[in-house]
Amino acid sequence: MKYLRILVAVFKRPYYLILAVIIASFVFSVAVLLPSFQLLLIVSQTASLGELLSLTVSLYGAIASNFTFVSASYTIAIALLFGMNVALLTFYIQKMRTGIKGLRSTGLTGLGGLISGSLGIGCAACGTFIFTSVLTLIGISGVLAYLPFGGEEFGLLGVALLLYSVYSLTKKITHPLVCPIE
Repeated sequence: MKYLRILVAVFKRPYYLILAVIIASFVFSVAVLLPSFQLLLIVSQTASLGELLSLTVSLYGAIASNFTFVSASYTIAIALLFGMNVALLTFYIQKMRTGIKGLRSTGLTGLGGLISGSLGIGCAACGTFIFTSVLTLIGISGVLAYLPFGGEEFGLLGVALLLYSVYSLTKKITHPLVCPIE
């Protein structure tokens, strides 16, 4: 319960809330628009700015049509948790400027969550496009067929790592950087 109070206290401050929203929006945009990046490049050569913006906004609807329910859920969760993670890490750094012991491991957990989550992002039509592309480069893309959820495990792992990172950051914000008195 005390960790929930920390989250509320941090996100009551407009700076951290806005930072979390901007980062979450960026991560979500990359996840949803990346499969259509080539289309946007081709259209940008001949379309007006208004038409390009209209197409870009309409591509956000792909979260409902191209993604499965599970992949859409963890894509949204990864975006939100990553935004929260960056805002909490920023708060933690600003609070603990004099002695940031343990900061590296906490930041690495969040980074691991983003990397794992981005490997699993994909839609129903193209699958886990980043992970599949990497495996294709080294000739073992069929490995995904042996995974029980076809690569969605990476997105779920990303959510789990980001949840742990948020928990770890709120725990470090709650407890000072001193040894407990026994």
